[in-house]
Amino acid sequence: NKFEKNIRKDQKEDNYIFPPIELLKKSSEKSSVSNQEIIKNGRIIEQTMENFGIDSKIVAINRGPVITCYELEPAPGVKLSKIVALNDNLSMSLASPDIRIEAPIPGKSAVGIEVPNKTKESVTVREIIQSSEFKRLNSNLPLALGKDVSGSIVMSSIDKMPHLLIAGATGSGKSVCINTIITSILYKSSPKDVRLLLIDPKVVELSVYNGIPHLLIPVVTDPKKAAFALNWAVGEMEKRYKLFAENSVRDLTSYNKKIEKTGNEDERLPKIVVIVDELADLMMVAQGEVEDYIARLAQMARAAGIYLIIATQRPSVDVITGTIKANIPSRIAFSVSSAIDSRTILDMAGAEKLLGKGDMLFYPGFYSKPVRIQGSFISDEEVESVVDFIIANSTIKNDFEEKINKEIEEKREKLSNDRDPLFNDALKFIVADEQASISFLQRKLKIGYSRAARIVDQMEESGILGPHEGSRPRKLLLSEEEISNLLGENNE
Repeated sequence: NKFEKNIRKDQKEDNYIFPPIELLKKSSEKSSVSNQEIIKNGRIIEQTMENFGIDSKIVAINRGPVITCYELEPAPGVKLSKIVALNDNLSMSLASPDIRIEAPIPGKSAVGIEVPNKTKESVTVREIIQSSEFKRLNSNLPLALGKDVSGSIVMSSIDKMPHLLIAGATGSGKSVCINTIITSILYKSSPKDVRLLLIDPKVVELSVYNGIPHLLIPVVTDPKKAAFALNWAVGEMEKRYKLFAENSVRDLTSYNKKIEKTGNEDERLPKIVVIVDELADLMMVAQGEVEDYIARLAQMARAAGIYLIIATQRPSVDVITGTIKANIPSRIAFSVSSAIDSRTILDMAGAEKLLGKGDMLFYPGFYSKPVRIQGSFISDEEVESVVDFIIANSTIKNDFEEKINKEIEEKREKLSNDRDPLFNDALKFIVADEQASISFLQRKLKIGYSRAARIVDQMEESGILGPHEGSRPRKLLLSEEEISNLLGENNE
């Protein structure tokens, strides 16, 4: 077919063989909801409104894969808050627990009443990738999401976002969403154009992608190394801006166009997508540093062609901090347990009413309200077969891996060798009070969390303090005499 022909053409140009669409499964389940049932539910909604003295009528019904949206037009003078207050009554009348009311639907003079279908239709990645919307998308960073409440395919691109925060409870479909985003990139872009930096402190979620030519370095699973990987991304961003200034250009696209004109194809820079699968684990290890790096990348990295996708299953304020939220404008919320968690992600309630299994609210920075989408599904077997095909057919060498790993290691060594100027003062306080903890140093030295944590880490590496023991202060491993000698050496 035409799509396959397009792929063949790209293959020859780029030396990257795109995976064939046959590796992905076709959708099998079709909704068995009858038109009579849908019309009957519409009548029940009108009748319920009438019972409570609200004059309204159903003007349109949109049937999606998982929910059906009834557009209710209230008579002039009807307060929308009255309709919203009838959520529980509608649930009882329709014998359906998870009803969501959108008042009003953006761009329409109607209220949306979203009722779950009794049998749900699955949305597959194959449907999205085969769609005309995917082929027409003028970006090599596709965001293949799924279908909206009317069954229309929803596509966007990562460079439009330009950074994305994904949050939801366990089992809500968060990891599947990340897999669909990565797969859609693999079907659209060659490693020459897009590179990935994957950070997976959970170890098992993204390791399957090890070996694909798009990776800058193998999937990072050690949380401490992940902080250095983010630090590398900040450094890469700064290098790119210097290059842009030297070449009198403003962004990556202009830079690459200028390089192509000069015929130096090898100097083209790829876009970089940094994907973090569990932010909470990184925040536990090095909150201050990780927060700083994410904020810097989110504020400045767009023009340098570096994009962030950050996921967490703990949508609490200690993980999704104010700094991170302020700098990441686009959000995807999967089902969460409470309206408080929903507000942490979206700044509004609503995600607690989602059904789970890929049901999401998509809220990019340029939308006025979130849009409800049933996310496309990809199984682990499909991901494996796509990755196996790419690895087996790839002849592209990874020129970045050795260089980046070397830079990360150098930064690690430099940090451990560069003792903090307050190291000796901190040691004196610890000896005087015979206790050592990050909060103790913060109070005594009047410094921030990340600096106090770094001093404690340096003391542990020097063999002065014992390891972290939960909430208890760390043990002092050296005697007073040994510490006095050490202080004397440091002063020299």
